[in-house]
Amino acid sequence: MHAAPSVILFTVLSGAGLGYLAFLGLGGAATGWAAFWQFVPGFGLAVAGLLASSFHLGNPQRALLAFTQWRSSWLSREAWLSVAALLTLGLYAAGAIFLGAAPRWLGAIGAALALATVLATAMIYAQLRTVPRWNSPLTPVLFLTAALSAGAILGAQPHLAALLLAGLGVIQWLAWRMGDGGLAQRGHTLASATGLGHLGRLRLFEGPHTGSNYLLNEFVHQVGRRQAAKLRLIALATMSVLPALALAFLPAAPLVTLLAFGLHMLGMFTARWLFFAEAEHSVRLYYDR
Repeated sequence: MHAAPSVILFTVLSGAGLGYLAFLGLGGAATGWAAFWQFVPGFGLAVAGLLASSFHLGNPQRALLAFTQWRSSWLSREAWLSVAALLTLGLYAAGAIFLGAAPRWLGAIGAALALATVLATAMIYAQLRTVPRWNSPLTPVLFLTAALSAGAILGAQPHLAALLLAGLGVIQWLAWRMGDGGLAQRGHTLASATGLGHLGRLRLFEGPHTGSNYLLNEFVHQVGRRQAAKLRLIALATMSVLPALALAFLPAAPLVTLLAFGLHMLGMFTARWLFFAEAEHSVRLYYDR
């Protein structure tokens, strides 16, 4: 599928920000102005990611309509959960900054809402049976582990972060292994897509049309195997291995935290680009791709 920059920014930045806010809500926040400087990057990442998602809308003026379909749409549920999480954690942050204390139960609710938002984001993709690589229980696990890893790094919990990063690398590797060939494993072919398999062996005589269209632009994208293999190695090394080693073996210091977080984000952007670019939508079968 086409890897839109806005969606990559949205899923990576909002996941990292919400993961960090969840750690702060669970008791990792200080008080006074120290808390202010803790919450700034969390809210900044989360809001920046959520704003980036609006650039992928065909008509951004209709963004509010996303809130109306919460009964059936994970996108709508994500919208409501993100607002609830940011408002709840905003009240918790205000208490920590201006009152010197905030109710623990409020922080716990905010943390749960933040992680629920990440889960809802993952379910937007995990529910799609037309994309076998995404339609897996590993997709929500991958998104949640990535968010918690970023949160643990920014929350200055190096040992927990190293463990989460190691787990993230394993989960990402499993997701790639299970996703490779997923379209073929589901039994989807040109014959099943067209419903003409009973006539014998099928082949495409001509393309459905001479020019491009929305389906081709959004859902059909080719990634070379060598390119994908190199990018996977880069992603695993930077999102998991190198930051985990830095946190586990280097002395705890702000520069080490920044180094680990920078490496992790570089790897996450690479892995998330592959998440979209390698996804094979069943609509490509109509084009014999």
